[in-house]
This record gives sequence, C-alpha cells and structure tokens, in this order.
Amino acid sequence: MTPIFQTSTYVQSAPGVHKGFEYARTQNPTRQALEKNLAALENGKYGICFSSGMAAMDAIVKLLKSGDEVIGTNDLYGGSYRLLTKIYNNFNIASTFVDMTEISNVEEAITSKTKMLWVETPTNPMLNIIDLEAICALGKKHNLLVVVDNTFASPFLQNPLDFGADLVMHSSTKYLGGHSDVVQGAIITSRDDLADQLYFIQNSSGAVPGPQDCFLMLRGIKTLHIRMERSSENAARITDFLINHPKVSKVYYPGLADFKNHAIAKKQMRGFGAMVSFDLHDNTLESADKVLSNTHLFSLAESLGGVESLIGHPASMTHAAIPKEERMKVGLTDSLIRLSVGIEDIDDLLSDLETALNA
Repeated sequence: MTPIFQTSTYVQSAPGVHKGFEYARTQNPTRQALEKNLAALENGKYGICFSSGMAAMDAIVKLLKSGDEVIGTNDLYGGSYRLLTKIYNNFNIASTFVDMTEISNVEEAITSKTKMLWVETPTNPMLNIIDLEAICALGKKHNLLVVVDNTFASPFLQNPLDFGADLVMHSSTKYLGGHSDVVQGAIITSRDDLADQLYFIQNSSGAVPGPQDCFLMLRGIKTLHIRMERSSENAARITDFLINHPKVSKVYYPGLADFKNHAIAKKQMRGFGAMVSFDLHDNTLESADKVLSNTHLFSLAESLGGVESLIGHPASMTHAAIPKEERMKVGLTDSLIRLSVGIEDIDDLLSDLETALNA
C-alpha cells in the first residue's frame, strides 16, 4: 500500500536545493502517487488533485480573465452553477447556459468573448448525453477550452480526453473514492501548458488534499471497476422496475433505447452508469417527500457514487442554488427524485423502492 507521508516540510540538502519535495502544499509523495494514478486512468499525462471537486472547478475557471465568457450545459450540478453565477460573475466572467444535447445550440451561443465550454455528460440530474466528439471538434474550431466534468461516468465508463477534451474534472468524492468517506477533486490533462498553469494555481491557492485523503482515494480506486460493474447492473434493473411502475411518470437513464442521444451514449461510454432519475405522476412535492422519507436501504443524503445506495431530491438538495424557473426549463420538477444506485443485493433494493412508492 502507498505510504501516508504525513509530512508538512522536507529536509533540504542546501539552501533552495531540495530532494524532490520541499513543502507539502507544493508536493507530497502520497498525493503524487494519486495524481499519476488518475492521469493513467483518464489516458492523460498530468493529474492535479484538490481538496474538493469545487476547488478543482475553481482552479479551472481561474485560467480565465475578466471579460471572458463560459458556455455551460443548462443541466448541471447546482454547485457548479453557483460558482459560475454567484462568484465569478462578480469578477466579470460571464456564463451562458444552453442545451448542449444539440450542438447547434452551442455554436449559436459562441461570441468573441467565449473562451470555455463547460460540459457534463451524463448531466446532473437529468442524465442528458452530450456528444463529446462533436463538442470537442466545435471547441477546436473556435479555439475554446473544452472542459468535461466526468464525475457521473467515472474513468471506467468514459474517457473524454480520448475525444479531444482539453481538461477532465472529477469530484473524486463520488465514484473514484467510492465509500463516502473522503472529499476530493481532480483535474486531468495532456496539455503541457495547461498542466503548468494548473500546478501553479494549485500551489498558489493552496486548496490541496491531505495525504490521508489521498491514501483513501488510492484505496477506493482499486475497486472502481467492480463497483461500477455491480452498481451499473443494479441501475439497469431498477430502471426496468421504475418504467413499469404505475406511480412513475418518466424515467431518465441513458441506457433506455428511446432516451435522447442513447446512440451517442452507446458510442462514447462503456456502460450507462449507476445514476437514475425519475418523476412521479402527480408531480407534487408532497408525494416526493413520502417516497424520500420511506426508504430504508436507499439513504436520504447528498452526494453519490458510494457503495451504498442514496436517494435525493435535487430541487431542495443538490440543485437548490438554481432558480426554480431555470430548473423547470430542463424538466427538474419539485417531484423529481435522483438515485445513486449502490452495490447491495438487487432484490433488497427493488423491495425498498416498492415500499417507498406504495407509501
């Protein structure tokens, strides 16, 4: 097992002459092992780790300058929306959000100020699929940075750098860690210039993970493949169950043959993942509350990607930062429920959902 170098500073052989490490904010052997591991998983040259997924996103946006503009998908994590609109808008970095499932929408939104495309696929929480090959080609055509948040898919199911993305971001807290016991973020790239800038930002801003957290992440990654296989199998079974349930009006899952851009998901992913969202027939918050309050194996909690199954209410939890009128435009209703399907026995999970829906 990789040692935990619980070290803040390192002995130097002479003033200004270190032996590969000088100060733990800049470098740490445990963190370095993790960064190399993540780069390999995403088929990249460089991995840069941060104290959270939002810290990783913050570092990426710091590549921009006042007056620049970001185009993001109109269905994205509420924390990402909040960072762009509530923090960086104050620094004169504007954001526009469009439906990226149609690439023409993105091209129409590009202006002379546009410098970055912020992509989630599958998106959070509607599981929309964005064509990575097409969006990366568009970015190159207009000389834009293409950033892909690959949290929902994980490197096991999808590698955006292979399609031409400049940067891949992860909330490593989720599938990479896999045990809901560590908060961390990561960026992977193959571009030397971007890696140099991001290492500089990492060191200068200091939002780095500790060595114990890096050790836990390395431990979690060892089982990423078998966790993703089992949870994805469970998610497919649960999707079939929900589609046929009389109290469910719509199921959002890229593995469904009639799901928009299913063919693209099949082309660019090695599986359809373990995230499932669904809506209820009566579309009321009260009905959603009853379901959310009556599960026993699905724990009601923020986050996703652990070995345990989680159930959440995006409108009041993960996406509460997004105004209701913006949520409704993408179908994120007050009754939408999001599942992060874990690795438990499938019959137990199905029974749990049946009990909750009957409530």
